[in-house]
Amino acid sequence: MIIAVVGPTAVGKTKLSVELAKKYNAIIINADSTQVYKGMDIGTAKVLEEEKEGVEHLLFDIVDITTNYTVFDYQRDVRELLAKYHNRNIIFVGGTGLYLKAALYNYEFLEEEVSACNFEDKTNEELYELALKKDPNMNIHVNNRKRLVRFLNKKSGENAPCYPLYDAIFVGLTTERARLYERIDKRCDEMFASGLVEEVRGLYKEGLESKALATAIGYKEIISYFKGEITLEEARELIKKNCRHYAKRQYTWFKNQMPVTWFQVNFDDFNKTIDDVEKFLDS
Repeated sequence: MIIAVVGPTAVGKTKLSVELAKKYNAIIINADSTQVYKGMDIGTAKVLEEEKEGVEHLLFDIVDITTNYTVFDYQRDVRELLAKYHNRNIIFVGGTGLYLKAALYNYEFLEEEVSACNFEDKTNEELYELALKKDPNMNIHVNNRKRLVRFLNKKSGENAPCYPLYDAIFVGLTTERARLYERIDKRCDEMFASGLVEEVRGLYKEGLESKALATAIGYKEIISYFKGEITLEEARELIKKNCRHYAKRQYTWFKNQMPVTWFQVNFDDFNKTIDDVEKFLDS
């Protein structure tokens, strides 16, 4: 059995995944694009060792922040795990919808796409030839390097029908928007209290302008503070704002891209939510 626990940030996915893993003797596989990075712990709300309760967690802390770990890399790694643990129950947990789609659906890449990079070692003419190889009808000018790179990094068959390769059950956690935003703001404050600024400072010295730090919410805002572009309080409020916007995008993705069964979270008695999900799965 494959279960994917999805939903917006700060809704309780980690706790539910651990409880389900204990009940169904499952392993947990990360489906969050930032939690693959070593050292990015506080800002990504990465599961703590004591929270794992002895459950095996995979694809967490697997690459350095200076590594550009792409969705192609994730698909390769996760497909190997799906083959290795084909006789085990597996629970995916995370809010990166594209990672789940790449893992469980017929999401394919061209050979030239696998690095999702800037093709710095290639000339415009070489990029143009690669683009023609991908689509003979493409009409991007040879000197428009930016569009050529973007075109080459797009997944192939974007308009082709997408279908699941694995029999997975998608469980979504949701709550009222005001309650979710309240939890997001509270989590952000807790991250600052737990040492988020210090975590980012250490990683920034190590990774400088790595893609992971430059794009991850909770990190890019603190880096702007380090650069003197905003105050620390402005960084805090910007993180909250960006997390709220991200939560909205997560809802949109999962509601439109995957067959999710949604459950209202009972934050006053989370065990009730766990029971509801388990009854659904057992049925």
